[in-house]
Amino acid sequence: MPLLIAWILDRLLGDPSWLPHPIVAFGKAIGFCEHKLNRGKGRRVKGAFMALVLVGGVYALTFFFLRGVSLWSYELWIGVQAILIFYCLAGTTLIREVRDVFRAVDRSLDEGRKQVSRIVGRDTAELSAQEVRAAALETLAENLSDGVIAPLFWYALLGVPGMLAYKMVNTLDSMVGYRNERYRLFGCFSARLDDVANFLPARLTAFFMVLVSGRLSLLSFVHRYGRQHASPNSGYPESALAGILNCRFGGPHNYFGEEVWKPYIGENERPLTTDDMLTAVRINRRAEVLMVVLVLLVNLSLLIFYGVTEMLMVVLVLLINLSSTLL
Repeated sequence: MPLLIAWILDRLLGDPSWLPHPIVAFGKAIGFCEHKLNRGKGRRVKGAFMALVLVGGVYALTFFFLRGVSLWSYELWIGVQAILIFYCLAGTTLIREVRDVFRAVDRSLDEGRKQVSRIVGRDTAELSAQEVRAAALETLAENLSDGVIAPLFWYALLGVPGMLAYKMVNTLDSMVGYRNERYRLFGCFSARLDDVANFLPARLTAFFMVLVSGRLSLLSFVHRYGRQHASPNSGYPESALAGILNCRFGGPHNYFGEEVWKPYIGENERPLTTDDMLTAVRINRRAEVLMVVLVLLVNLSLLIFYGVTEMLMVVLVLLINLSSTLL
């Protein structure tokens, strides 16, 4: 199946830097549109228009492209789907980055700051070693949601076109969904669209993390702290990981020179260690496997359902023809 092939490729390859990536094209399209439209009056409307056209365009182009490929070759259709799904999964790459952050900060604080700047949007120049490690773990938890669980969630609902459309939503939010002077109006629709797209996946991610940890009692912790986060979604996977590690996330962060306070998640302000990173990676992998298995089961169930339905229709047609002949 395409999903299984794609998932294995992600586990083996991650996101090779030498491989052309559609998300890069998404970013260029967003950058071009933002440069042309984010000026003058009506920025809010123009930003919403851009988001709807780009997301709808990605869905439509992918849908009709795959339809054309399926008419050409079934094997090619399977292969193209597998490649596109592989592009949408970002579990292995982020795990490698987080491991590199912990190794770097163990060598020197400057190295850790530079390494973590690759995966976070906040300013990292003045972070302490503890803050570097916390930033990496917070990002790891968030990425499990928007880099793995959410794409698979939308794949299960809307297939590969829906998966790629979600990645466009996520890319829009990461590029223009900020509340600073430049993007506050133009990017507000993209930010809200991302909130909607991640609402269920973020909570599903937190539940899976708690489930695979074997500590269902932490659901109350997630319920308590997940709602306090500035983001309607990010707090849930972050609070799940904070509960599992018995640590504290949140606090002051700098974005584009402005200090932003995020509510604290957890109360145990203890030093974070490499063992915590290894535990977080293990939880991520288990939750990822659980989601992949569930989506495969859903696909299998649909195949069985459609197969049985088709067989019943054939039998019904035969019975109708037989009854007509007898009459």
